[in-house]
Amino acid sequence: MNSKTISNGILRALAIVLGIALTLFFLYKIQAVIVYIAIAAVISLIGRPIVLFLRKKLKFNNTVAVITTMAIFLGLLIGLIGLFIPLITKQSHNLSLLDIDQLQSNIQDLYHQALTYFEINNIDVEKSIKESNLLNKIDYALIPNFLNSLASGLGSFGIGLFSVLFISFFFLKDSRLFENGIMTFIPDDKETRWSNSSTKIKDLLSRYFVGLIFQILILFIIYTIGLLIIGVENAVVIAFLCALLNLIPYVGPLVGAALMITLTMTSNLGASFSEVIMPKTFWVLLVFIIGQLIDNFGSQPIIFSKSVKSHPLEIFLVILIAGILFGVVGLIIAVPAYTAIKVILKEFLSENKVVKKLTKDL
Repeated sequence: MNSKTISNGILRALAIVLGIALTLFFLYKIQAVIVYIAIAAVISLIGRPIVLFLRKKLKFNNTVAVITTMAIFLGLLIGLIGLFIPLITKQSHNLSLLDIDQLQSNIQDLYHQALTYFEINNIDVEKSIKESNLLNKIDYALIPNFLNSLASGLGSFGIGLFSVLFISFFFLKDSRLFENGIMTFIPDDKETRWSNSSTKIKDLLSRYFVGLIFQILILFIIYTIGLLIIGVENAVVIAFLCALLNLIPYVGPLVGAALMITLTMTSNLGASFSEVIMPKTFWVLLVFIIGQLIDNFGSQPIIFSKSVKSHPLEIFLVILIAGILFGVVGLIIAVPAYTAIKVILKEFLSENKVVKKLTKDL
């Protein structure tokens, strides 16, 4: 091996490293576009059964079926926005007139009532909470500032929404558009297998995402009925937010519970802690627990077994590992990514003993 060969090898390695670095930098700069494409892909997977139904059962042509499906999605989006507008308008008006000192006084009063209640019932309260002087450290002016930032982001949201709808339309209109883009990187002798895998993945993920919608719907109904019976303000909006948060495995339900309890307590500022706030918070927590029990032992096992055809324990381990490795993003994409990997392995390594065991139900 002469010096010229070594030099060429070093230059080639540097070129590869530089190419990878530039590619990662490029992907980082266009991360918003990647997010738009990912969201559009999910929407197209959810809309795919609707398009197929309109084409096969109602004999719509492809373009009309896609337009009808997009109109349904847009109508649902407008309905959700209409659901939140009254709440946002009311809260914005209240916060525009907000007396920060009065808010701090009310929350401190609630805090002291809670301490008094726990002491009366012989429940130990950590002294460090009192000594930390936590409430005085909270900057309550952050609330209006947060809303101002939220308002300034509406322009970006509008651009993102248009981009997602535009991309989703063409993903639905030409269901092989995304697949054909990937096929440009696949060797000719592997195209048939990749095509088979792609079709199977789309079918399974379509069923999975549709199943998630039903899961959210079931939780939404349970939470709404429970919160309305208890008499919580804005019960429908709170129920929808908490049901939507359930899409994030393990973390989402905890955030939803905290949201339910916090909104219940803050909506009753000034009322008696022992007679009003504590009992209502207890019933709200009970509603949440009932919803989670039905979801964990009813909805989720059915969705996972019927849609992605994986055992609930298998899914649990996959989500747990993905969460440890990639955080919240890993929790969200764990099941779709694992399903896609299983299908690809079955297509290309069907004779492998481990693969055969994992994919026997596919």
